[in-house]
Amino acid sequence: QGLFQINDLGHLAVCPAGAVSPTLAALRASPATAKARAKFVLATDGLDLMAEDLTTGDPLACAYPDFANHFGFFLPLAGITTVKAIRNNPIDIQATSRLNRLYVELLKENEDWAREERRHDMNQFMARLIFCFFAEDTEIFVGEGLFTATVEQMSDSRSGNTHEVIAELFRAMDTPIENRAAGNFRPWADAFPYVNGGLFDGTNEVPRFSRIARSYLLHAGGLDWKAINPDIFGSMIQAVADDDERGALGMHYTSVPNILKVLNPLFLDDLREQLGTAGDNARKLLNLRKRLARIRVFDPACGSGNFLVIAYIQMREIEAEILRRRDESDRRSWIRLQNFYGIEIKDFAAEVARLALLIAEFQCDVRLIGQKEARALVLPLKRTGQIHTGNALRMDWMEVCPPVVVASTVEQDLAGPTGRLALSDAGMPDWETYVCGNPPYVGGKKQSPVQKSDIEHVCGAAQQFKNLDYVCGFILKAALFVSYANKAALVATNSVNQGTHVPVLWPMVLALDVEIPFAHEPFKWSNNAANNAGVICVVIGLSLAKVKTKYLYSGSTRRLVSNINQYLVDGDDIIVESRSAPLSNLSRMITGNAAYDGGNLFMDFSEARQVRRNAPELAGSIRRVVGSSEHIRGRIRYCFWFDDEDLSLAQSHPLTASLIQAVLEYRRSGGQVASTLASRPHQFRYRNECAVSQIVVPQVSSERRDYFPIGLESRNVIITHLAHAIYDPSLVDFSILSSKLHLKWIATICGKMKSDFRYSSNLGWNTF
Repeated sequence: QGLFQINDLGHLAVCPAGAVSPTLAALRASPATAKARAKFVLATDGLDLMAEDLTTGDPLACAYPDFANHFGFFLPLAGITTVKAIRNNPIDIQATSRLNRLYVELLKENEDWAREERRHDMNQFMARLIFCFFAEDTEIFVGEGLFTATVEQMSDSRSGNTHEVIAELFRAMDTPIENRAAGNFRPWADAFPYVNGGLFDGTNEVPRFSRIARSYLLHAGGLDWKAINPDIFGSMIQAVADDDERGALGMHYTSVPNILKVLNPLFLDDLREQLGTAGDNARKLLNLRKRLARIRVFDPACGSGNFLVIAYIQMREIEAEILRRRDESDRRSWIRLQNFYGIEIKDFAAEVARLALLIAEFQCDVRLIGQKEARALVLPLKRTGQIHTGNALRMDWMEVCPPVVVASTVEQDLAGPTGRLALSDAGMPDWETYVCGNPPYVGGKKQSPVQKSDIEHVCGAAQQFKNLDYVCGFILKAALFVSYANKAALVATNSVNQGTHVPVLWPMVLALDVEIPFAHEPFKWSNNAANNAGVICVVIGLSLAKVKTKYLYSGSTRRLVSNINQYLVDGDDIIVESRSAPLSNLSRMITGNAAYDGGNLFMDFSEARQVRRNAPELAGSIRRVVGSSEHIRGRIRYCFWFDDEDLSLAQSHPLTASLIQAVLEYRRSGGQVASTLASRPHQFRYRNECAVSQIVVPQVSSERRDYFPIGLESRNVIITHLAHAIYDPSLVDFSILSSKLHLKWIATICGKMKSDFRYSSNLGWNTF
């Protein structure tokens, strides 16, 4: 009974039957564990076994006879780590990791809950668990660890009735106190408050728990959930129930500084400026507070609510400063969750967004009016009701976030027992509506048929809409919506302000009399997750013309500009469309030679040297090839370049006959274009050559170079289709391509691959 080993490897103990979980908790909390720097704690009663990796927080629960089957869990004891250990994880990441394990284990035990028709039930169950964990650690539920402790004490350690215990608790939380007597509740369930708010109504069915699943639930409940950050937590928990995102936890979490790049210029900076102007003037401060009460925030791609949560928290901080200056710190907030709207295509993310807003409201109330008062206000939960589930590009945004109509005689109680705020039109500021968010980016070539149809639905008969990024649909709908709203600001991939996107998307936006009042120049939009997925983005503001002051942001700097055009440049609204020929007297630039050979006509350096050594009669048919990578990285490659009079040699020579046959078979089995080339399998599809010299123009080049890295090649070099070429150029061509002016032009007009330049002859050269 009790301790039988402790060292730097582990703290292990045996215990009486049924006491495995509390024994493990005691080991975890033991000063001896910390003193020995134990890597694992393990407890067993001879029937069950539970362990925890103290480095990662990973749990293990199994029947004692199955102990040997879980040797992989203890591989770190042998110095073998299968994943990178992460120390001092934020509570949000630990919570997500533990809930993820629980979610997966429950689906193993309840295969029917994994089907699409039960997905909503499973997601709602997980949302309820999240609320219970949070509520028991923030004293919303009276009693320390009430939910987790009740499940542990009232359910069988072998988990046979765990689902029944949780179902009874959920039933109680869905029943008003005055109706409890008729419900015949168990005494331990009757201790739970009435929650309502839509979270616990509907079915109270609970999936069945395995012994491992029960252990995972208790392990998750053991975290300190009051430390949860609602801005990150929504995205982290969304990953639990998303098959595509599980295993890449937090990939779509957006950092607060990046969210504020959208919200600050959209409306928060203006509120703070008004706060600064108000000083300690009680009347001006009251007017600002009234304005806060009439601001609505709408995210049409809200995910799990990050932007809405941050907007709410920031507005509450401004209101708290108003109340401090007015010596009214005991007043309830006038900022209502009903003023925060969203659309999300995944129902669980929408559920979590509602929950994240409720958590944010409670945490703000705790800071503003204290724990006791906030707890008294939080239950029963209010129905936020403004997060809608659906396809934002198909839905009518005016139905989701409709115009506000307030009768002049109507009052709404926002201040509670400490006062009333009249929301009558007389003497009140106008309602303000702001659209914000980070819609999904999906390139034209990667979109599903449904997404293609969505873009067509928004863009209508616009030519070339199929090449638009998916985010363009949100930009156009936001442009339509700002005729009613005040402003919009969306994050978009930088492609929407470059290349072929501009002449397709922006004429539609300009036709709506919408302009760009502020924008962030391209920057790397990243997140705080372990898998830090970065993409080059812009922030684009939209409003009805005309805005007096316009700001262009670059990093941490902001400058006042006269106009922001569609390339996010301080200049007139001029859209550059691609041209098939130069508008000036510059030489013609074309794409290099495409082979369509299946790679059979190409050689590396050693292969070319061997051919020259063993078959000198073929040496005259070997040419060096240059594309973008060969020119920039110095890679050396060669190809066979046969003229028509060399056909007999190519087909009969033992070193080339099999290659020519392979090209023939490749082209016969290819598409329509390849099959037309079957009559000349010894040659590239295109055979462009120069008489004296040629300029190679890389298609992709780093933006970090001071000059665009063109090259001058002799007539013996073949430029491939992975670069552009000017054959027999003039010195003017070379000087233009090498100039800083042209570099700035292509950086603005052409598209980019992330932040690298992607040169286009039709857009970059022919328009210069």
